[in-house]
Amino acid sequence: MMDLSLFTAPDVAPWLFLALCFASFATAFIGVVTGAAGGLILLAILANILKPEALVPVHTVVQLGQGVTRSIIMWRYVMKPTVLPFVAGGLIGALAGAKIFVTLPIGVLQLILALFILFVTWAPRMGRIGAVQGRFAVLGFAATFLGVFVSATGTLIAPFIAAAAPDRRNHAATLGALMSFTHTFKIMAFAAVGVAIGAYAPLMISMIITGAFGNWLGEKALDRMPEAKFRLIFQVFLTALALRLLWMALARLGWL
Repeated sequence: MMDLSLFTAPDVAPWLFLALCFASFATAFIGVVTGAAGGLILLAILANILKPEALVPVHTVVQLGQGVTRSIIMWRYVMKPTVLPFVAGGLIGALAGAKIFVTLPIGVLQLILALFILFVTWAPRMGRIGAVQGRFAVLGFAATFLGVFVSATGTLIAPFIAAAAPDRRNHAATLGALMSFTHTFKIMAFAAVGVAIGAYAPLMISMIITGAFGNWLGEKALDRMPEAKFRLIFQVFLTALALRLLWMALARLGWL
């Protein structure tokens, strides 16, 4: 008889524990195949289960695990020149903190992000403005700075990676690598303010392991997928996510 006591976390029944592990597998696979969306879908699932104070930290740790395993599996495809500028910008973003940012209402922030994502997704030249190093330094700052509050910021940087990536595998691998650094900096920020999520360790470890299998299967699917099909799927998924964000923003601002 299997000991179900191993599959526990605060307010998470064993069957729900296993369901979240499957969700991590599925969203990791989706994240590789679509070039976006996986982290945001997982965040939406966790938001219906975890306590608000644990949501972003737990999601961050799981996404870090998924990003690291994807980077290991697909390391040969990571666009190396983007990494150091992104890391430098991310460190500054982590140090900048929330004081300037929190003055904006959440609805306004969501509206700005939604319109920005739609614009960059459907105007590919916007994703190529400026030198690669400068562009990704700014992205590192923005993704880390905003990520403390909205967690899933892969949708913000994905259009820029798509514009710079010559191949769908470069896109998926680089997104995983860069978001790994973002999540690392966020975890450091949470640790600095004393956020404790040790009770969720069994859940996070299990979700990271199943997410690794999702990454592996996603790479296999990506190898078989035509480049044009990947680009179309990426644009459709990112557009759908941006429209959802736009709807939430308008509802929060009372414009619907």
